Amino acid sequence: MLTNTATRYGAVARGLHWAMALLVIAALALGLIGKVTPRNADTVDWLQVLYSLHKTIGVTVLALAVLRILWALSQPRPAPLHPERRLETLAAEAAHWLLYGAILVLPLSGWVMHAAEDGFAPIWWPFGQTLPFVPKSDTIAGIAGGVHFLAAIALVATLAAHIGGALKHALIDRDATLARMWRGAEAGGPEAAGGHRRTAWAALAIWAAVIALPFASAGRQQAGAGVAPGQAEAAGWQVQTGTLGFEVIQMGATVEGRFDSWEAAIDYDPQTGTGEVAVTIDMTSVALGSVTDQAKGPEFFDVARHAQAVFAARIARIDGAAHQATGSLTLVGRTVPVVLAFDLDLADGTATAAGRVTLDRRDFGIGAAYPDDSNVGFAVPVEITLTATPQE
Repeated sequence: MLTNTATRYGAVARGLHWAMALLVIAALALGLIGKVTPRNADTVDWLQVLYSLHKTIGVTVLALAVLRILWALSQPRPAPLHPERRLETLAAEAAHWLLYGAILVLPLSGWVMHAAEDGFAPIWWPFGQTLPFVPKSDTIAGIAGGVHFLAAIALVATLAAHIGGALKHALIDRDATLARMWRGAEAGGPEAAGGHRRTAWAALAIWAAVIALPFASAGRQQAGAGVAPGQAEAAGWQVQTGTLGFEVIQMGATVEGRFDSWEAAIDYDPQTGTGEVAVTIDMTSVALGSVTDQAKGPEFFDVARHAQAVFAARIARIDGAAHQATGSLTLVGRTVPVVLAFDLDLADGTATAAGRVTLDRRDFGIGAAYPDDSNVGFAVPVEITLTATPQE
């Protein structure tokens, strides 16, 4: 029988239940393995496959969850075998609602996190990499990641209680609770199930807290952020706004990164078109999508030993708005000559500059364990934009 009755679960409900159980456990296992696997040249290919499989299973679970909930709404729910055990029945119903929330919140938050960040592990066909109304944003990715983490904890705790309850019914009570879901056995009386709204509201409150906590945490971090990124006191000119970004080609895909904290001391004479600049970069502020932690590690920026990078150069006007900053960049303990070409416009006492330079990671010994350009590209384009006003 495909459909449910008051005393048994139909084949569709049972099939969806066990298919989703296997997929959820597989996704949780893959996520845990990914967390404990070191990030290095020997594991990058394995991690890409692992996380792609984890994400694809998650999106599959989300699709099945929608189907399962729609099916459950159209079917009668078999009555509990021991309605006289009120506390046990309430606990079972609460677990039921918590699990329904988990199979929606957990995969959806993971998909939002994936869509909002740049990563190296794509979701496999036929699912897409983006979601409507989800822009690329580290803030959104961080909030979604927090929801995903808390939802995973809630799911594991609820699963443990759910499995423990099923084993109790099978081994201690020796009733047909597990048999109804395992092989569709008929058990219990024909009376209606009679759900309790209190358990549904309690589950809803728990999931509201799971979702709200990362939003609250992100709000506190933004409130305490202080000075805007790139803003700093400067000799001659004071930077008002600015961005410092870069690109890395990883496994054939472009991953965009940036530094959120840097200072620029600028001395420039508009009459002669000459001057000096010194940029100090807080390397711990690097953001590189889902591989940020790997970028901070010893094989790349090694921020534990080299927390700052410094670019010092002399400025010269070439022609009109075209300028060059010729100097050196000290990064991860190595100093390399660098020429940054940039355009500088002056209007109403405000200077606007935009420049780009392409570095070679091998010059700094970065990613030495990745000698193949197809894994991590050698060329790293760097872009800087800023607006500055004369220092008062």
